[in-house]
Amino acid sequence: MNVNGITSTQAAAAYGYSSKVKTKENTAAKTDSAAAQEAGVIYEPSTESQTDSVKKTYTPDTNLINKLKADAEARTAQLRSLVEKMLLQQSSAYGQANNIWHFLSSGNYTVDPATRAQAQADIAEDGYWGVNQTSDRIVQFATALTGGDPSKIEEMRAAFQKGYALAEKKWGGSLPEISQRTYDAVMEKFDRLAEEAGIASSEE
Repeated sequence: MNVNGITSTQAAAAYGYSSKVKTKENTAAKTDSAAAQEAGVIYEPSTESQTDSVKKTYTPDTNLINKLKADAEARTAQLRSLVEKMLLQQSSAYGQANNIWHFLSSGNYTVDPATRAQAQADIAEDGYWGVNQTSDRIVQFATALTGGDPSKIEEMRAAFQKGYALAEKKWGGSLPEISQRTYDAVMEKFDRLAEEAGIASSEE
C-alpha cells in the first residue's frame, strides 16, 4: 500500500471538506445579513458624542413671565388703591406735591389704622411685598427672561442695579430700609446662582 497515496488522498479530502465548511459558513453569513436587511435591522453608529457636543439652548419662560407680570400688576393695583384711599383724606397735602413718590418719601401724612395694618402685613417677612417674596420674584423674573442661561446672570444683576437706581431717583433719594434689605437679598441670590453655575461673581 502506498502511504503517500493515502496521505495525499486524506489531505485532499480534508481540504475539500474544509472548503465546503467555509463555503457553508460564508453562505450562512450572507443569508443572515440579507435577513437582517429585510427585517430593517441596520447598524447605526452611536450619536452619544454628538449629543454631548450640542450646545444647550435657553429660551424665555413666557408662561412664568406672564404669570409674574399679571400677579405683580394685580398686587400693585391693590397697593395703589390703598394709597389713593389714604391720600384722598389728605388731598390738600397731596395737591401740594409734585410727585407721589416724593410725597410718600417726605412722610408728611397720616395713616389710618386699617391702612397701617394692611401695609404691615404686606411688608412682613412672609408678606407679598416682604424681603423674601420680593427678592424671589425679582430673581425668578430675571431667570425666566433668560430661560435660565447661567451666562446671563451678570447681565440680570446689572439690569436690577439699574432699575434700583432709577427707583431711587424717582423716590428722591435713598429708598426705605426694607428696599435696601431687598436689594441685598437679590444680590445674595444672584451670587448663589453664579456660584452654582461655576461663574465668578462681578461683586467679588
